[in-house]
Amino acid sequence: MNAAPSPRRAALGLLDQVLARRRPLDEALDGSAEFGALEGRDRAFAHLLVLTTLRRLGQIDALLAHFMAKPLPARRHAVRDVLRLGVAQLIFLNTPPHAAVGTATTLVGEIGPTTFVSLINAVLRRVASEGKALAAQQDEARLNTPAWLWQALVESYGEPMARAIGQAHLAEPPLDLTCREDAASWAARLGGVVLDNGTIRLAARPAVNALEGYSDGAWWVQDAAAALPARLLGPLAGKQAIEIGAAPGGKTAQLIAAGAAVIALDRAPARLAILRENLDRLGMNATLIQADATVWRPPALADAVLIDAPCSATGTIRRHPEAPYGRDLADAKRLAAAQDALIEAAAGYLKPGGQLVFATCSLLPLEGEARIEAALARPLGLARDPIGAAELGGFAFALTPKGELRTLPCHLAEQGGLDGFFAARLRRQA
Repeated sequence: MNAAPSPRRAALGLLDQVLARRRPLDEALDGSAEFGALEGRDRAFAHLLVLTTLRRLGQIDALLAHFMAKPLPARRHAVRDVLRLGVAQLIFLNTPPHAAVGTATTLVGEIGPTTFVSLINAVLRRVASEGKALAAQQDEARLNTPAWLWQALVESYGEPMARAIGQAHLAEPPLDLTCREDAASWAARLGGVVLDNGTIRLAARPAVNALEGYSDGAWWVQDAAAALPARLLGPLAGKQAIEIGAAPGGKTAQLIAAGAAVIALDRAPARLAILRENLDRLGMNATLIQADATVWRPPALADAVLIDAPCSATGTIRRHPEAPYGRDLADAKRLAAAQDALIEAAAGYLKPGGQLVFATCSLLPLEGEARIEAALARPLGLARDPIGAAELGGFAFALTPKGELRTLPCHLAEQGGLDGFFAARLRRQA
């Protein structure tokens, strides 16, 4: 007989997928039969437990190092993850010690070998009695930022800003919606507020598909910062626009809502299917093409191109706390080369005078500002088209001296923060 679904066992499996196999958490959730078998509160608890463990992983590992005489062998990563889940419950989720310790010893007994049961029991009992006092003294912003990312943030923004970014990553982000029209009315109906750029922000994170207007396609989920790049292309009524890296479709929907005829490219069939599903719900139409944008050629030159470039996703750590553990600086450098290739290809998609917006959800200038400087230094026929403060809809604080967009997670901190985004606008010369 199969054991009943267990939220902690599901969480353990998800941690293995994310940390050992470097899968994005969303993919791991979709592929986990154990998580899928959970119901209601158990499912919510398993998800919260994994998110908390990932957000606080640096603190958790530092606490374990304090309470353990020697580290576990590398091959015992599952036992280490059981300990991590136990610490997350005891220190950050206020789970009663008997429940956190008891379920941890049961878990390690299931995965074996049972020789670790006494170790788990002893370590977690010490954490339960002494851990909170130690955790209160930890440098949480620094510890929970992997060393490679901390160094990059300090070099790019200075230590005070790096610390503010690290602190922002520990908070649960709000739910942001982009509305087709009448944002004020929808905000009132949904119990949200309208930010200066027109985004509806909900403090709570209810089930999205249960919200009023979901089935009618009245709005779509999109962080306030992610809603900015598409607006930089200006009036689009009657124009042809091409989007590169279009899934899951928030920016595609913005382009369509602005009146553009849109060709939406994505390399991955699964991501293109998600895009199609989202546009169907919204009642919107675009020409969807599975293609590598560096080799595909448009049927006709376009008025506007939006590149939503693949990147390290370090700007979305609030929503995807696994992101900095699945990437490193070497990955970012490889992605930067891919971004250069996309900009070069996109330049060839444009009519003379056409606009190109390049955007990444990365905190690293390597994947943002540096890519624009590299593009302008090459003979691509592109020139900088500076963004004006009025175009940012009340988010003028995100405008850089060169007329580019740079948001950080600590921006609008009192209102719930923002994802980290970079965007710049270029124009195809005659």
